[in-house]
Amino acid sequence: MVVGILQFELLVPGATSLKDKRRVVKSVKDRLHREHLVSVAEVGPQEVLNAAIIGVTLVSTDGARVGRTFDSILAKMRCVREAELGGTSRVVSECTLLEQSEQLDETERDGLSRELLGLMEEEGA
Repeated sequence: MVVGILQFELLVPGATSLKDKRRVVKSVKDRLHREHLVSVAEVGPQEVLNAAIIGVTLVSTDGARVGRTFDSILAKMRCVREAELGGTSRVVSECTLLEQSEQLDETERDGLSRELLGLMEEEGA
């Protein structure tokens, strides 16, 4: 399993209010999610008027696909009319699949079960 994280700064020089900035950021987030099937969130301080930090994640079985998707996203961000692309960073990491890892001992299995149950309880709340 390959996990990719892309982070970029989106500068919105024409924003005169937080409402203007949110409109641009929401449009970008919705477009990236729809066109690339990635998870997207504004991850930086949201009260800054003319800039946003956007985080994008993608899970795949192919690292090359993650790289191509991130390249495509950055190319699109360079062409956004209402905003400018600022700094960027990306991390692509390979994770061992659970079934391929060594058999979990009972303590690890219990910890994993508690974590998963905790996440499900949070989502249900």
